Amino acid sequence: MRMKASRILETSLYTSDLPAAENFYLHVLGLDPFSRVAGRHLFYKIGNAMLLIFNPEKSRKASGDVPPHGAEGPGHVAFSVRETELDDWREHLARQRVEIEAEIAWPGGGYSLYFRDPAGNSVELATPLTWGMEDQDTPHGTVQTRPAN
Repeated sequence: MRMKASRILETSLYTSDLPAAENFYLHVLGLDPFSRVAGRHLFYKIGNAMLLIFNPEKSRKASGDVPPHGAEGPGHVAFSVRETELDDWREHLARQRVEIEAEIAWPGGGYSLYFRDPAGNSVELATPLTWGMEDQDTPHGTVQTRPAN
């Protein structure tokens, strides 16, 4: 029997400036904090998944039963947004003084807005059609496809 993971449960980004990250993810992306340990991590619940933001200096040290982990340099995370919300996101990012680094209309459908968090991580707002997935605005049962690039 072939084993197969069913979905991504959590993803992590790393920064040494947790207060700046907390301000960004709370005020720019509107995420609700789930858990925090000063100087070590910030956790956010987003739907049925978690975004974990660690200070790599602290997460490289074992914490209880959790093995050490960490990364250097910018990471990437993409958040799902509705296509009908893209103009509102552009305006919101401008009000927050967050520069959009790139906008892409994908050949097979879908759109992405790219910008950076305070640690330099690449943050993307993408419509699900970017990956051939159903958009929240699409009636259930409608099949959408994106040809391979």
